[in-house]
Amino acid sequence: MAPVSKIAVVILNWNGRKLLERYLPSVMQFSAGADICVIDNDSSDDSLSFLKAEYPQVKIFINEKNLGFAAGYNQGLRSIHAEYLVLLNSDVEVTANWLDPIINLMDADPKIAAAQPKILDAKKKTHFEYAGASGGFLDRFAYPYCRGRIFDTLEEDKGQYEERTEVHWASGACFFMRKAIYDELGGLDEDLFAHMEEIDLCWRARTKGYSVYCEPASTVYHEGGATLSGHAPFKSYLNFRNNLVMLLKNDRSGYTYLLIYIRMLMDGLSVLRFLFQGRPSHAWAVLKAHLHFYRDIGNTLKKRRALGGLSAPRAPYSIVMRYFLMEKKYFSELES
Repeated sequence: MAPVSKIAVVILNWNGRKLLERYLPSVMQFSAGADICVIDNDSSDDSLSFLKAEYPQVKIFINEKNLGFAAGYNQGLRSIHAEYLVLLNSDVEVTANWLDPIINLMDADPKIAAAQPKILDAKKKTHFEYAGASGGFLDRFAYPYCRGRIFDTLEEDKGQYEERTEVHWASGACFFMRKAIYDELGGLDEDLFAHMEEIDLCWRARTKGYSVYCEPASTVYHEGGATLSGHAPFKSYLNFRNNLVMLLKNDRSGYTYLLIYIRMLMDGLSVLRFLFQGRPSHAWAVLKAHLHFYRDIGNTLKKRRALGGLSAPRAPYSIVMRYFLMEKKYFSELES
């Protein structure tokens, strides 16, 4: 095995020349001492020639075909040896001293498996960004939400979520994890392809007794939707399918099947909401997600049995109820 470095910042690329050109300079400027790696998912643009010409110090790992987010990372990371991995989206601008606060936190506690910085919107830098904000949480039905972002409500960052906090999941947009634990857990679930795979990985880590943190002393800016628009029906399909798979696989509450039944009823309300909004393609995406969940339920149950582990805590309430019926739009209002 090659000598192990302390930190490897790893970017997964697929036809992302423009994003690399825009965001890689900040990574190169503010990541002194870290290995900068790009895993390429069989790009057909000039991404690789651009990297070789402009950033010859970047280590390139090539996948022979587009494997998606989860398998693409898993394949490339087999050849990357570092104590800490930082899985970084290609549309993220990092800032001075973004690595040290999180690495220092994880160095101090070997039970911390994963962590994230505070993530603000690259297009509106005063506000939190959708994919992670200041740390991710799960409600009793496994709906994800964040400090600073609940559903489509994005809060302005006024310093209200600066406290270092143990969370339920760290964002895949800028995801720190110990390589040893990543390997122990088998990496990202490749059946998920993309979206919520980092939530699933954090959940699995927590069932094994590890913890996950957000460290807002580190800040990055995420463009969001640069690789797959939030308006794409395929994204709705992945989110609804993967959330059900994740719930069945990881929940240890003792009433998993009741939760799934209720979740399916709530998903039905989402179908009606999409239709009311004039978005029939998204309504159909939810139905396809359920069909896929039924079709692959045997495989998911097999993973559930193999995983075992503890019951990882989640919020005791429904975020859907608190947000839509009780009109609690901000994280700070949820407990009141």
